[in-house]
Amino acid sequence: MTQQDARVVQAQKPAEEALRLHPLYRGKVQMMPKCPIRDLTDFSIWYTPGVAAVCKAIQQHPETAYEYTNRANSVAIISDGTRVLGLGDIGPLAGMPVMEGKALLFKYLGGVDAVPLCVATRSAEELIDLVSALEPSFGAINLEDISQPKCFKILDTLKARLKIPVWHDDQQGTATVVLAGLLNALRVVGKSLDSVRIALIGVGAANVATYRLLRSCGASAGGIIACDSQGVLHTGREDLARQQSEFVDKWRMCVETNADQVRGGIEDSLRGADVCIAFSKSGPDTIRPEWIRQMARDAIVFACANPVPEIWPWLAKQAGARIVATGRSDFPNQVNNSLGFPAIFRGVLDVRASAISDSMALAAARELAACAAESSLHEERIVPRMDEWTVYPRVAVATALAAQREGLAQRSTPADELLASATQRISAAREATSLLMREKLIADVP
Repeated sequence: MTQQDARVVQAQKPAEEALRLHPLYRGKVQMMPKCPIRDLTDFSIWYTPGVAAVCKAIQQHPETAYEYTNRANSVAIISDGTRVLGLGDIGPLAGMPVMEGKALLFKYLGGVDAVPLCVATRSAEELIDLVSALEPSFGAINLEDISQPKCFKILDTLKARLKIPVWHDDQQGTATVVLAGLLNALRVVGKSLDSVRIALIGVGAANVATYRLLRSCGASAGGIIACDSQGVLHTGREDLARQQSEFVDKWRMCVETNADQVRGGIEDSLRGADVCIAFSKSGPDTIRPEWIRQMARDAIVFACANPVPEIWPWLAKQAGARIVATGRSDFPNQVNNSLGFPAIFRGVLDVRASAISDSMALAAARELAACAAESSLHEERIVPRMDEWTVYPRVAVATALAAQREGLAQRSTPADELLASATQRISAAREATSLLMREKLIADVP
């Protein structure tokens, strides 16, 4: 077996283990009590008749629902299963393992109680109405794995309609972590965001939001070249010109980016580029080594398709890339939204924010980058690892403070109090999991 074959076999092991262990545990999350049950008389407090007094209190003062119920720590994960990971339109039932995994990360990394809800509708309007109807039960909404272009309409409509934060993690969460990783990668190679040429490969939810955050952070629109499945975006793309009302963001990128009016496909996008940020077709041959060789010196390659990146990282390195990141945890530089969303939601819930703005996402990205930079940055460490759990309270605080500065927070809380609270909640979730494992209430992995 060649070294290349051995690496591919190793990369396939997580999928094999997933198929073995998911049926053993019958999923990944469950509901557990958070109040004491000393004996059966306690149910007269937690349920009838005592609970009626709590219901009346909330009826008279709706804001007390955050104090009397778990709404202040509850998030709904909503998906229609139309664009799950790199698997595409596999439907809501098949998408449930991903949403359960998301709920697991919410709890373990953010101390947030998240409920996975996979819904059987393909209609943007129906999904908007459904999520709107759920608003009283949750403190925030996380949209997940919804196909474009409807994902943009759904997010924008719900953000305007609801009084709680609505976040599409494939857009905002991914873009936040990408920006954090890119800021540090540019620091390592000694380049500046406002002067580099950036190729965005794939123009779906992730890269549309990445483009927006890049521009907010100082990247030059003219130095960005975007490429979708039909080729490079430019003002001569008649297919997108005809569908401007449907593909609003893509057409905006046609107009704003690509100052040199480059034509062609992925190869042409990458020629001379300093940075490649790919969220496109699952590889490993979507991006070829010979195309990486045509990039600028000290090239940065983010190959983020899941479950298989657009190019294997070792092949990108062999082709001359200095820094390579993927969305996978089994390779260095995991640029994955799991580094962002648990902390961001922790922060917005702790100050009862009414929305999550781009400025809040930028604050989270900069804090995430700072956490990695405090220890040594190098080619294989541009973002923290998921097991560096103290990063999450810090990013939560940065997000919460940004919400307060923007006037989006209903509670004003000092940074030290936010940090102590977030640390306690996240630590408690991790300790509870460890306790369940020690007591064999979660079975050992065979």
